[in-house]
Amino acid sequence: MESVVRLALALMPVLVFLLILILLDSYKLVTRRLVASLLLAGAVAAALSLVFHLVISRSVGIGPVALARYVAPVTEELLKGICVVFLVRSQRIGFLVDSAIAGFAVGAGFATFENVHYFLALDDANVLLWLIRGFGTAVMHGSVTAIMAIVSKHLVDTHGSSSLGIFIPGWLVAAGLHSVFNHFLLSPNQATAILLLVLPIFFVTVFRFSESRTREWLGSGFDSDAELLRLVNSGQVSNSRIGEYLETLKSHLEGPVVADMVCLLRLRLELSIKAKGMLLMRQAGFEAEPDPETEEHFAELEYLEKSIGRTGLLALNPIFHLSDRDLWQYYMLGRT
Repeated sequence: MESVVRLALALMPVLVFLLILILLDSYKLVTRRLVASLLLAGAVAAALSLVFHLVISRSVGIGPVALARYVAPVTEELLKGICVVFLVRSQRIGFLVDSAIAGFAVGAGFATFENVHYFLALDDANVLLWLIRGFGTAVMHGSVTAIMAIVSKHLVDTHGSSSLGIFIPGWLVAAGLHSVFNHFLLSPNQATAILLLVLPIFFVTVFRFSESRTREWLGSGFDSDAELLRLVNSGQVSNSRIGEYLETLKSHLEGPVVADMVCLLRLRLELSIKAKGMLLMRQAGFEAEPDPETEEHFAELEYLEKSIGRTGLLALNPIFHLSDRDLWQYYMLGRT
């Protein structure tokens, strides 16, 4: 029973914290399957870091203190950060809330594997040790990776680029905070207490800011998409600036290609409106039913893009100019 208590103290705090973040999310866009995958990915990152640190310590002869303060923060946040880079660049997350939950899930998986490893290796009966590892070290792992994900997602949205360099600031912040924690400038009890006081305030602030921006984006985006779709369906798009631009393309492209462009415009607007409608339903507390025609729409989308060709799609860039969040809408529809 004492072993069960110690293991629970080591594992439960970070997992409960993750559950609270998921429950605080109004839109529930991070699915259970994705959370499970990220927990597993974090565990894999922890296993790789343990092997790497073992090799480093034996080959270079670096001591445990220097390893914990200067090497582990860099390598561990790099391995966890790979998951964040993949999520952001593949448009798996659309908002800061999603990035916070996803990043924390990776860190929680890392901390869970690490604490299980130490539990089996140390066999230490000191309850205070596992209390500090559970509420301190484990929560720290989840939090710094969440911070990297938040910073990276914000920079990608701000600059409209998802190049690898855009992720460096978030990674440096995560590694720096991790290193400060491992320097033990405060006692373990004090560091754990500060974490438990500061982190809830930080995450609640991020969630409120993100949800405010989401409501703003939903309102303006839904109205503009709906108005443009109305013009396309009524045949009045030629009276708009987009229609004028399409007219200029007729002299450079074949008529059927321009017609496919209009069809592509209509389809993308319909998918965008569907995605925003689903978000509005979730915000109101309703669960949106999967659309059986979504798969057909994506097949048509792929066909039109191939038919238009690379040159035609480049010509459409001034019209679509899709942001990372717009691309995420299509991913969200595709997984329902």
